[in-house]
Amino acid sequence: MSEVTVKQLAKTVGTPVERLLEQCKEAGLQIENENTVISDENKAQLLNFLRNIHGKSDKDLSSGKKITLKRKSVSELKVSGSSGAATAGRAKTVSVEVRKKRTYVKRDEAAVNPEQEELNKLLEEKNQRLEAERIQAEEAAAKKAEQAAAKKIEDEEQARKKADAEAAKEAERKAEEERLKKEAAQKRADSEAKTQADTRKKPKKAKKSSSSDIDRKELHVSKDKRGKRKKKGAASKQHTASADSKHGFEKPVAPVVREVEISDTITVADLASKMSIKASEVIKVMMQMGVMATINQVIDQETAILVTEEMGHTVKTVSEGEREAALLSHGDDDNSEKVARPPVVTIMGHVDHGKTSLLDYIRESTVTTGEAGGITQHIGAYHVETDKGVISFLDTPGHAAFTSMRARGAQATDIVILVVAADDGVMPQTIEAIQHAKAANVPLIVAVNKIDKEEADPDRVKNELSAHEIIPEDWGGENMFAHVSAKTGDGVKELLDAISLQAELLELTARKDGKAKGTVIEASLDKGRGVVATVLVQEGTLRKGDILLAGQEYGRVRAMFDENARPIEEAGPSIPVVVLGLSGTPLAGDEALVVEDDRKAREVAEMRYHKERDVRLAAQQQAKLDSMFENMGSDEVKMLNVLVKADVQGSLEAIKDSLMKLAASNDEIGITIVGSGVGGITETDVTLAAASNAVVLGFNVRADASARRAVSERDVDLHYYSVIYDLIDQVRSALTGMLDARYEEKIIGIAEVKDVFKSPKFGSVAGSIVTEGMVKRDQPIRVLRENVVIYEGELESLRRFKDDVNEVRSGTECGIAVKNYTDVRPGDQIEVFDRVEVKRSLDA
Repeated sequence: MSEVTVKQLAKTVGTPVERLLEQCKEAGLQIENENTVISDENKAQLLNFLRNIHGKSDKDLSSGKKITLKRKSVSELKVSGSSGAATAGRAKTVSVEVRKKRTYVKRDEAAVNPEQEELNKLLEEKNQRLEAERIQAEEAAAKKAEQAAAKKIEDEEQARKKADAEAAKEAERKAEEERLKKEAAQKRADSEAKTQADTRKKPKKAKKSSSSDIDRKELHVSKDKRGKRKKKGAASKQHTASADSKHGFEKPVAPVVREVEISDTITVADLASKMSIKASEVIKVMMQMGVMATINQVIDQETAILVTEEMGHTVKTVSEGEREAALLSHGDDDNSEKVARPPVVTIMGHVDHGKTSLLDYIRESTVTTGEAGGITQHIGAYHVETDKGVISFLDTPGHAAFTSMRARGAQATDIVILVVAADDGVMPQTIEAIQHAKAANVPLIVAVNKIDKEEADPDRVKNELSAHEIIPEDWGGENMFAHVSAKTGDGVKELLDAISLQAELLELTARKDGKAKGTVIEASLDKGRGVVATVLVQEGTLRKGDILLAGQEYGRVRAMFDENARPIEEAGPSIPVVVLGLSGTPLAGDEALVVEDDRKAREVAEMRYHKERDVRLAAQQQAKLDSMFENMGSDEVKMLNVLVKADVQGSLEAIKDSLMKLAASNDEIGITIVGSGVGGITETDVTLAAASNAVVLGFNVRADASARRAVSERDVDLHYYSVIYDLIDQVRSALTGMLDARYEEKIIGIAEVKDVFKSPKFGSVAGSIVTEGMVKRDQPIRVLRENVVIYEGELESLRRFKDDVNEVRSGTECGIAVKNYTDVRPGDQIEVFDRVEVKRSLDA
C-alpha cells in the first residue's frame, strides 16, 4: 500500500480524524496533524498497538482463524407533508440505518482438501444467503417503521386540520349570532322610533291604547292574546307588532360571580347555598378534584376555597375568632383603673398526702368528711380571711384520673402549693403537679405535711424534690418550703406568711370596675336549682342580673352564692362564686364573661356551638376513615358500649379520659361512649342505653322513678359509683373478661416407638416405651420423626400388655394406637401435650 496521510487513512478505516490522531499518539508515533504522511511501518506499529489494547496480538491473529468486518450505512427518506393549511409545503425526513456484519475465516492451506473446500463453499453460500435474508428483513422493518411514522404524521395533520375546521366553524357561528343580535337590536330601535312617530301623529289613538299596551307588556302578554275579539283586519297588524316586542326575561350573557364568605369549616350544603347553585353541582366538582363528600359533610376552609375558585367565584375568608371578637368588642373595658387583688392559690399533690386536710385547718371546716372514700373528686373553690388579707384557694384532686382538673387548676392560679407527705415522699402525682406548675409558669411553694409523725423525714423530701429542679431556699434555690401538720396546725402560719410574701412579689392587680371576666371551675346540674356553675372571677365585678356567657352556654345570673351557700349580690376579682341561671352546663375550664345584652350572648353561643359541632363531625368522619383502614384485613375489634352520667362536669371529663386510656391499652377491645352528661339518670338515657346495648355508669347520681322502671323493663345494666377508682376497676374487669382466651401448650410426656405390630382391630400398633413424663389417653398427641412433626391428632388406644389403661408413666412399656394414622415407624417419637388457658389482662 502506498503512503497516505492521516486524514485519508481515517476516511479509509471509517473513524474520526481526531480519534485516529489520539490513537497514533498513544502508539508512540510522531504525528503532527491530519496532513502528516503515515508510512507502512507506522501503520504496522499502530495496528499492533490496537491489537494489544483489544487483547489480540500478532500471534493471536496469526493463529486466529477469522476476522469480522462490520458495515453501517445511513440513508435519508423524505416524506411529503399533508395538504392542510397549517402544514402545506412541509416535508418530513426519516433516517434509515442499515447495519451489516461479515466474518472471514482463515483456513490452513495444507489441511484443505477438495471435499472440505466444497463443503466450505456451500457453507459460505448458505451464510451469504442468510445474511442477505437478514438484510432484507432489516430493510423491510425499516420500511415498515418509515410507513408507521408517515401514517402518524398524516393522522396528526388530519386531527389538526379537523380542529382548525371546528374552530373556524365556531367562529362563524359566533359571528352569525353577533350579526343576528345586531339586526334584532336594529329592528327594535326602528320599531320604537316608528311607534314614537305614530304617537306624535295620532296622540288620541295612542292614548286610548297606551294603558292597555303598557299593562300587557308588563305582564309579558302578547297583543294577539287579548281576551276581547278583534277584527280580522287588525289581527295581522297586532301580530306583527308583537313579534318585534321585547321579552321581559333575558338570560344573562356573562356568568354571575359572587363573593363567598368561608369560615374555618363549612358544610357542602351551606357552600352551595352561598354560591346559589345546587349541592349536586358542588359534589360533582369535588369528585372531579378527587374529594368524596356528601351534602351534609363538613369540609375545611382550604378545600372550600379550592372548590369555590374552581366554580368561578371569589373567596372571602373569615375566622370564627374574629367574629366573636367583633361581637364582644363593645364589652371590653380595659381603660378602667387596676387595683390590687387577692392571690389565687391552688393546692396540688399526690392522693392522700393531706391537701384537703390542710385546707380544712385553714378554713376551720371539715370537707374531707363529705367526700366519698376520703379523697377529693371535685375542684373546691374557697376564699379565706387571714391576718395577711384575703386568699382564694382551689383544692384539686390527687387521683391519677383527675389530670385535666389539676391542669385547669394550675392555669387559673397565681401560686401553687405542692403538698408532700413527709413519711411518703415524692409520688407520681407529685411529679405531675410539678410539671403542671412549670407548664403554667406559676411560682411553687412546697408544704411538707405530716411532720408530726415519727417516721417523717423532711430532708428526704427535699432530696427527692431536688431531682426535679425544686430547690429549697436554704439550699440556695428559689422555692420556699414550709413544714406543716394539718392535724396539729404546726407551721400553718408560716405557710400563710410565705403565700402573702409571694403575692407581694407578684404585685397582683386587676380591674374592679366594668364587666366581669372569669373561668368556670366546675359545673353541675341540680334537680331543684337547675344548672349550677362555680366561677372564679378574675377581672371586673360580677353582679346579680348580669348576662353571663360561658363557653356555649349563656343566661342571666338569677342568684349568686359564696362557698358557704350564702347569697351575695356581687363578687370582685379572685373571688369564687356559685352562679345560677345558665342555659346549660358549661364545660369546666370555659371562659366566662359578661356581655351587653341577651341577643349578643345567644349569637356568640350559637356560633361556638356550630363551630364545635362541625369540628367534632369532621373529626368523627376522619376517625371512621382511619379506623376503617386500620382494621382492614384484621380481626374485628370487640367494643364495650357505655353511657356515663356524673354529678359535675369535671368528674365526667375525668371518667371519660380514664375510659379512653383503658381502651387504648389493648388492640383487641375498645370502648364507645354512646352518651354522657351531667345530672341524674333519666328515662331517655335508659332508652338510649337499651337501643345501643350499653352499660349505664352513674357517678354520684341516681336514676329517677321512670328511669328505674325503664331499667327493669328493658333489662339494662345499671351501676352506681361514688369513688372514681372503683368505677375504673370495674370497667377494667369487664374489658378483661371480653378478651379472647389464650392457650399455651405444655408437654406432659414423650414415648419412643421400638416396634410396630399389626392389629385386626386397631391397625398399626406402636410398641413404645415412655421416656419422659407420662402418656395419657385423653390428651392430644404429635408424631415426630427425626424431631420433625409429621402428624398431629389423638390416641385411639393405650394398652399395658392386654389391659386398657388411662396413663403410662416414665420407664414403662406400652402399646399405642394413633387414630386415623398408620404410618408409624420404629424410631418415631409420640409427644403427648396439654393446652392450658393463660389468664389475660389489658396489658398483655
